[in-house]
Amino acid sequence: MEEDIKFFLDYLAREKKYSPNTLAAYNADLNQLAACMKSEGMKGWGDPSEPSLNAGVLSAYLRSLRERKYTPTTVARKVAAAKSFLRFMVDKGMMRGDLAPILVSPQVSKPVPKALSVSEVRFLLAEPAKLSTIDAKRDKAMLELLYATGLTASELMALNTRDIDLKKGTVRCSSRGSKVRLIPIDRSVVRLIKEYIDSVRPELLSNEKEVALFLNRRGERLTRQGFWLIVQGYADRTGLSGKVTPRSLRHSFAAHKLEGGADLQSVQELLGHAHISTTRAYTQVEISD
Repeated sequence: MEEDIKFFLDYLAREKKYSPNTLAAYNADLNQLAACMKSEGMKGWGDPSEPSLNAGVLSAYLRSLRERKYTPTTVARKVAAAKSFLRFMVDKGMMRGDLAPILVSPQVSKPVPKALSVSEVRFLLAEPAKLSTIDAKRDKAMLELLYATGLTASELMALNTRDIDLKKGTVRCSSRGSKVRLIPIDRSVVRLIKEYIDSVRPELLSNEKEVALFLNRRGERLTRQGFWLIVQGYADRTGLSGKVTPRSLRHSFAAHKLEGGADLQSVQELLGHAHISTTRAYTQVEISD
């Protein structure tokens, strides 16, 4: 069973480009399902020659999740992982019947995204310019680009220099599932990124073969965790601690776009949302200033 799980996770990593964090969560969730199966005397997913997964085992699995008092969000994630895996097994001919419909996910109420006001964003973006260090100049470019594009922190950190087209004023982002989107950026941000590439990045660069756009002090690609700490540092400096995260800047980008008159579908495309219902949540955001 563990080998089948690994086969599935390799597929998600290779074909769907799932993040390491998502893969780790799926691995834990599916191995929990496998452990439940073993406790019920099952030895495989769908081999008719041995005790295999059935509706009764899945019902027992759902009961075990409820007994452990997981939050609805956690149960929904575990159910989603199981459903995705079972359908994969059927598609690959490794299981005969689709048992996924037996798994019923709990209703999860999605909270309204929290966005900063326009003045709060301006206050935050102005903070790096008060410092004269190379790091601060890089940080200014990163924060401005993040707010100008609505990228996630992972997408921002994954950018390479070739993903920026300064002439056309676009950013090329390869999101999960190999879906590529081109995001326009205005001239002021283009100028800022050009200045970073021409004058700041060379001072951080230690290896000419490095292709990452944003670098740390060692000349290597800045990590998502490192960027998060940088954002928190500026949040503390501006008195916005607890309100500012890379995610809140993405939320602010979307909410401010819609508030400014952008249509829902165009914002959906910019954010890379698979379903417009995800984007529609930003219409409920109240923006104070």
